Amino acid sequence: MTDTVAATPLRNDAAAKMTAREVSVFYGAKKAVDSVSIDISQDNVTAFIGPSGCGKSTFLRTLNRMNDTIANARVEGQIVLDGEDIYAPAMDVVQLRARVGMVFQKPNPFPKSIYENVAYGPRIHGLADGRAQMDEIVERSLKRAGLWEEVKDRLQDSGTALSGGQQQRLCIARAIAVDPEVILMDEPCSALDPIATARIEELIHELRGRYAIVIVTHNMQQAARVSQRTAFFHLGSLVEYGETSEIFTNPRVERTKDYITGRYG
Repeated sequence: MTDTVAATPLRNDAAAKMTAREVSVFYGAKKAVDSVSIDISQDNVTAFIGPSGCGKSTFLRTLNRMNDTIANARVEGQIVLDGEDIYAPAMDVVQLRARVGMVFQKPNPFPKSIYENVAYGPRIHGLADGRAQMDEIVERSLKRAGLWEEVKDRLQDSGTALSGGQQQRLCIARAIAVDPEVILMDEPCSALDPIATARIEELIHELRGRYAIVIVTHNMQQAARVSQRTAFFHLGSLVEYGETSEIFTNPRVERTKDYITGRYG
């Protein structure tokens, strides 16, 4: 086996929604991500796996410029969304984050009602003409997030009063309410119990194809269950990227095999 391997190119029927080329991330003088190139398709769920501190979450945050919020962070290389360079000076970062939504590790609903959590994004982006249209957006988003039946009679209750799993689905509803093109999920189940985790995984399956989805996970079984393509990161580098079934059953790189078989991680 080789030490690293080039990513398998996407087939024509799975055209890239986003492409990253030679992307490196620095925190001051420290290089956290080293020259990552990857294609992310509309039709597949892509999982980023690897041990703690390997750069997978740092790279995920480059995809909607969340690293911009860190004072000493610097990104080199190119990331393109539908042909647009997202780091171009003319790129509207607020609009970018509406197009590329983020769901974080810990559920973080706003201290507002369930309704207002979902309505917040459409309101600031001017996506609704009046209350009736906003009601439709809120209902549709909660239905897509698999939460509507559980909360439809208490939309004015605080979002923070929901269970952990419900809060995470509320955050997903909030992300999709602005009709994004890509959803980034940074370990969305790590703080949840097994039942809530299963519900989020079901939701990922249901959302697949409607949005390009990228999930960072430490749980290799979860990556195998929810994704069609998997990227293995180690020490800031993308070691191997390809079909999930191939990565888990026939990895081409020794480091990938060692991680998947539990020799480290």
